[in-house]
Amino acid sequence: MATVELRFSALPEHVRTARLVAAAVARRAGVDEAVLDEVRLAVGEACTRAVGLHQSSGISAPVRVTLTEEEKQFSIEVGDEAPRSAPGERAPGASGDPDMDAEEDEMGLAVISGLVDDVEVTAGEHGGLIKMSWPTTPPAALVP
Repeated sequence: MATVELRFSALPEHVRTARLVAAAVARRAGVDEAVLDEVRLAVGEACTRAVGLHQSSGISAPVRVTLTEEEKQFSIEVGDEAPRSAPGERAPGASGDPDMDAEEDEMGLAVISGLVDDVEVTAGEHGGLIKMSWPTTPPAALVP
């Protein structure tokens, strides 16, 4: 099992880097080329959400991204440290309107769910985690 960990300051400009790293590691892990755009988009949404949660809560801790290659599966976990008592719940963000912020949060989660078949979202008083996974195909055997 190979693992790559990425931590970045909760700034929007770092989301692109996380997307590029995720796509490169997914390609190396054997994720189908046709799915790589979905991986990029899903990671972008998850990281943008985590950055927004950190910024709206005044959290200076980095956003965490863990990319794990297993035998038949590639998974990505995006973690934040924004406290919530239930999935999707958070403090008012940049707009100051908790209902609008919750709606934006739910929209981001809906986009991720539309892109990834296997997704799990958890949240609690110590932050949240989005775990996404895709099947991999083993590299073709070299024919002599």
